[in-house]
Order: sequence, then C-alpha cells, then structure tokens
Amino acid sequence: MAEIIPALSKEVLSRMTAGEKRFAQRLRELLEDDYLVWYDMPVGERRRYPDFVILHPARGLLLLEVKDWKLELLHALDKRQAQLQLADGLKKVANPLEQARQCLMQVVNRLKSDPQLQFPADSSFAGKLCVPYAYGAVFTNITRQQMARAINESERELVLPDHQVIYKDEMTESVDAEVFQQRLWDMFFVSFPQKLTLPQIDRIRWHLYPEVRIQLQQDLFADTTESEPLQTSELVPDIIKVMDVQQEKLARGLGSGHRVIHGVAGSGKTLILGYRCELLAATSNKPILVLCYNITLARKLTALMASRGLQEKVNIKHFHDWCGEQLKLFHVDVAEGVEPYWERQVKAVIKGVDEGHIPRAQYGALLIDEGHDFEAEWLRLVVQMIDPESDSLLLLYDDAQSIYKPRSGLGFSLSSVGIKAQGRTTILRLNYRNTREILEFAYRFAGRYLTEDMQDEEHIPLLKPEAAGNSGPAPKVVSLPDWQAELAYTLKCVQVWQRQGLNWCDMAVLYAAGWQGAQVAAALRQAGVPCVWLGSSEYRKRYDPARNEVAVMSLHSSKGLEFPAVVMVGSADLPIQERTENSFRLMYVGMTRAQRLLAMTAVNTDHPICEELLRLAEPA
Repeated sequence: MAEIIPALSKEVLSRMTAGEKRFAQRLRELLEDDYLVWYDMPVGERRRYPDFVILHPARGLLLLEVKDWKLELLHALDKRQAQLQLADGLKKVANPLEQARQCLMQVVNRLKSDPQLQFPADSSFAGKLCVPYAYGAVFTNITRQQMARAINESERELVLPDHQVIYKDEMTESVDAEVFQQRLWDMFFVSFPQKLTLPQIDRIRWHLYPEVRIQLQQDLFADTTESEPLQTSELVPDIIKVMDVQQEKLARGLGSGHRVIHGVAGSGKTLILGYRCELLAATSNKPILVLCYNITLARKLTALMASRGLQEKVNIKHFHDWCGEQLKLFHVDVAEGVEPYWERQVKAVIKGVDEGHIPRAQYGALLIDEGHDFEAEWLRLVVQMIDPESDSLLLLYDDAQSIYKPRSGLGFSLSSVGIKAQGRTTILRLNYRNTREILEFAYRFAGRYLTEDMQDEEHIPLLKPEAAGNSGPAPKVVSLPDWQAELAYTLKCVQVWQRQGLNWCDMAVLYAAGWQGAQVAAALRQAGVPCVWLGSSEYRKRYDPARNEVAVMSLHSSKGLEFPAVVMVGSADLPIQERTENSFRLMYVGMTRAQRLLAMTAVNTDHPICEELLRLAEPA
C-alpha cells in the first residue's frame, strides 16, 4: 500500500473532488509501499499545485492532473487550453497535460542543478539528470472509448496522447493492479536500469518541498530562508537533511482541533512544531503562540521562526516570560507574598484572566513544547488563550525528559485542563538524533526510571525509544580523581574534536551544578577556546547558536537542543536519595543531546551516578 501525504483524513477528503477521492483510493490500494504519493502540495519555484506527485525508486517522478470533467461540457480542446461549456457560459482553462508539463519542467530544472542527481562522470550520460520523469492527466468521468469517439486519433495525439491519459474505466475498483501501474508507467519516455538510492530520494524531496528541510543549527540565523528559490548549483548543499516520510506525513496531516504528539527524545517533535507553525501562520488571522519551559529552547525556536520569516506571526515565549508580558501589557499587579516571584506571577495571570482583566482567545493557535514540564494550572490557563473559532492546539510531550517533577507522569488527565485530544494522540518512538550507541547507553543508564507505563492517552505513558539506525563511536566514560582533572579532560576533548574538523559551535559542555559553569568557561577561555557560558537567564535569552563558540550550559538548559559532540562533567554533584530518579533522568536528557560524539567524566567516588556510568562504560 502506497504512502499518501497528507494522509486521507476527513479534512483532506473534504477538499478533494469526487474524482480525486476515487483516484487517491486506487493509488493507495494498487501501488506497493515503496511508492510515495503527495496530494495537492506546492512544488517548484512558483509553488504550483499539481494534483498528485508520485515518486518511485525504480520508475522515477510522475506529476498528474485530475479532472472531473464530463464529456458534454468539453466544448473545445487544443494543446494549450480547453473550453468548458458551463451554466454561465464558456470558460477557458489550461489543457491538463500542459498544466502538468509546465509544473514538471520547473521541478526538473531544479533537480538538474543538483550534481548528486546527475549521472557520474564515467557514464555515457555524464552530467545528465538520473531521475526519470513524466507527466499525465486523469479524466475521472470520461471513458477512453467516449474520448475516442469525440476526438479522432490524429488530433488526440496532438492534444491528449493516449499513453499520457488514464480514463474513468481504467481506475475502477475492479482494475488489476499491474494493468493500472502499467498505465502510469507508459507515460514515461525513458527508464534507467539503476534504482534511485534513499539519499537521492531524500534530495528529490528536499528540492520538491522546501518546507520538509531540516536546517542545521548554524544556519538558523542565515540571511536567506530555506524556501527561497535556488539560483545556481553552488547553492545546493552536499549534505542535506529532511524530515523522514512518517514525520512529513504527520506534520502535513495534523488537521484541526487539539492534538498531542508523544515522542521520545530526538524523534522530531520540535521539527514538526516548526512546520506546523508555518502552516498555521499562512491561514490564521491572529498571532500564533508557542510556549516552552526552557529559555534556551525558546531562543532556538525564535531563531527558527525568524529564519523562515515568521517572526511577525509566531510568538515564541518561555512560559514565565509570557506571564510577565501579560501582566505588563494589561497592567495587572503581582501580589506580595513569601512564594517565589515567578509563582506569584503565574497566580496573578490566572486571577487576571478569571476577573476579566486579561482577555482570553488572544491567539489563533497554541503550540506547547516540553509539555511534560507544565503544571496543570499552567495548561488550564493557556488553553483559554486559544480562539474558539480555530480551537487549534498542539501539545508535544516526552515524559522521559520530565526532570522538574518528583515522579513520572502528568499526575492529571489532559481533559481536566481543557485539552480535548481523545483519539488525536500520535506516538513517535524512533529517535533520529542520536547514534544507536548513544541511545542504547542512555537508556541502559536510566532505564530503571523510564519503564513504560501502559496508561491511556489521557495520561500519556512513558515510551522506550528506538534507534533509527545511525551508528557511531561508543560513548566514552573516564574515571578521574577530582574536579580539576575533569576540567583538563574537557579541554582535551574539545581541542581534539576541533582538530578532527568540528566547528566550535558543534560542541557543548554540559555541567551538573551551577558553580561548575563559570570554571568550565574560564578554563576554555584561558586555553584560547571560544565559548559562551549560558549561566543566567539573560545570557540564555541572547544565545546565538550560529556563533562559532562552544556552548557551556547546565544539563537543565540543554533540553530541546542538540550538538554533534557533547562533554558531560560534574555528575558527582547531582543530588541523590530523594531526588535520585530526577538526577538519572537529567543525565539521560544530557546524553541524548549528543548526535554523534559523547564523552562523560566520573569522579572516583561512591556516588550512584558515577558508579553506574563506570559500570556501563567500555574501557576509555
């Protein structure tokens, strides 16, 4: 069964014509699972909307236009346009074949600019595009015999060549799968013996749909956006990253209403959030609000939205900063008290909303990252900020990364805080960020505190992550005598990685206790290593991941971020006894920030964190 993107949900089916629905069903039922099919997605520099795009590793790329025309309405047809006899008179429209051809040529010109989609230099087709391509039309209410009687063969060959058209009688429920597929592939003028590789398919998707591109961290502050047209082959990167097909299918098919995505670390939750923001910003008349708990993650998300030109429509806020802005904007005072100021801020906003001083329904949509760190009263508050007309909410959640609560699980149902996501929860188990070796080590380390709990979707269970298949060096743990030795080892790691070709901004040093950060940053600077210490909220709010500096931050501040290489130090200062579970979870969060290289230090003590690290480690 073929993958159709977006999935044929009620929302997608509602915007299809009757003929498009029937044809989509035939594609899904009659094509194998190595076919990819997109419906009504903009492609090319001019963002045209072909009805269907089909991609197959052996066959190539096919664009199709589907028409529900009836023969009696077809008044005239030439190579460029058709005239339809409608109730209000003659209407001129494009010949569907010409419509598909023009769209395809824009795509092909883009693909030709990519050297990795060309035949190699030793081939007789050197420099030519290695992707077969074709275009065609589908008439869902006209049979082949009817068209043959209406237009003679010689004229049809000019305006609707027989091999480029599928008719009503060739897409029935009883049609044979092989016959149906052969109709599709008869539209091609050329075929090649070799199949497209998975990296080549990803590159084709990268060119077709800029919105599925994954920007590298250092690209977040670039002057141009990913969606700008490519002008020369030099602008096509050698290494590209795109959403996988399941992520793209989920992102495009979320639909309206309240949605929950429960995903493991590195499963692409934040990536899906960014794509969702793009879709909502294009249709919402009100601003979009994105909330998270981590200041550093808020900074990263802000940069991502700015890079896509969405900063005017999408507001990214750390939850407590948002509370402060609401109080200032609507002139609501914070009551005096012995509680921390941030707690009194939240209570003041809740009271302000209840008393009508702060308006509800301010935003066209609400998206919450790190939902596992939100308290019930926070969620109950922010859900009221959604405009009831749109009622659009997306909650992203991973209980394994819940490090601010005494135990796993929300402790309350989603419905009790106004989130109506029954039957609208999606689970993402595959981890794409970390190598298999890093993920397995992290899970072995903290697994006793990450046991799956088969609760219902109202309470969000823990999930065991599954590696997507990337492999790399095993994480390293070194036993050291004291803190000074940890500092020296940290410096050695980043210097070695830099000599191996990593940029400074590809690295992070994560520490356990607040006092450690200043000393790590001082040691790096003294050795001439550029670094930024994110030791306060003000520094975190100004964090620029594009600057070529090693990021020095606490384990808590690292949530939501990722780096090719990570050093973790100071674990002997993590609290134990009543907070042992949270400390192990915090270490899990830190480990899963590392995409490929992970080094950890363990001071030779009887601290349970260090003992477990050394027990699991391979010889350093």
